[in-house]
Amino acid sequence: MKDTVTNVVVAGLGGQGVLRGTDILAEVALRAGFDVKKSEIKGMSQRGGSVTGDVRFGRRVFSPMVPVGEADFLLVLEATQVTPNQHLLRAGGVLITPDAIKIEELPNKKALNVALLGALSAHLPMSEALWLEALREAFDERFFEGNKEAFALGRAAEAARIKGQAGGG
Repeated sequence: MKDTVTNVVVAGLGGQGVLRGTDILAEVALRAGFDVKKSEIKGMSQRGGSVTGDVRFGRRVFSPMVPVGEADFLLVLEATQVTPNQHLLRAGGVLITPDAIKIEELPNKKALNVALLGALSAHLPMSEALWLEALREAFDERFFEGNKEAFALGRAAEAARIKGQAGGG
């Protein structure tokens, strides 16, 4: 099991699924055997305002808040939220934005959060099976197939991007 703590910040606007996304990520990390801590800042979420959620996991985690400048991953559901949250990302950290996927390929526009979790999953040590179990639990059964498709789309897009970077492309 990883000795260091992995820090993930999910940012977006109220109603985009930031909190659901952090719940799913925390559940997957827990199922993988990590110690997990999670926190949320809702702000004006009911009016479409900024929302962030922190998820920290590793062998032993003591605080739920990701310290400024220490996020390994910043997953942003709304492009306008990159600038206000970029200070949370560590040097060399990974920024995942909506342009990581082709939104028009999503089975449902509301599945953007799940597609971006798919992109994030390409960087994390948890199996795809654990992600799919958590997705099945997080949503009503009638939405599972669409969310599964969105997750796969994001995961494949990010895996291709990582491969392209590794190949010098």
